[in-house]
Amino acid sequence: MRRHPRWVRAFLSDEDLEAVARAVMEAEKHTSAEIRVHLDHACPGDALPRAIKVFERLGMHKTAARHGVLVYISVTDRKLAVLGDKGIHERLGAAYWRDLVEAVRDRMRRQQPREGVIHAVSELGAALGCHFPRRPDDTNELSDAVTLG
Repeated sequence: MRRHPRWVRAFLSDEDLEAVARAVMEAEKHTSAEIRVHLDHACPGDALPRAIKVFERLGMHKTAARHGVLVYISVTDRKLAVLGDKGIHERLGAAYWRDLVEAVRDRMRRQQPREGVIHAVSELGAALGCHFPRRPDDTNELSDAVTLG
């Protein structure tokens, strides 16, 4: 197994990273949407513009139904953004996104990053399953592994 940088290991252990990937896989069993988690070392400025760049770099805007969601975390400066593609953002509404981000931040304040990330992924899977249920012909278009910047 590849050894992750120190800043990653200080935030999530290898076991935690695997648990997050399993949570993504489990969440996607209920929805045709694609969920990704990305960790950056640091983020100058606001997290949302950086999350948009990562979203595009990961090809999340190229999914067949344009329904990807990115959980973006800048580890060192503790910034967070959750970004959904156009159709998803409109269906779930601004209050949903605010509440989800606040729930994750709360867990991180309590030094529970693994629980925070897994909570976000699970909540997204449930909400997306209501609006974008998994189809019989659905394929996993994007990796479930946590990406690092």
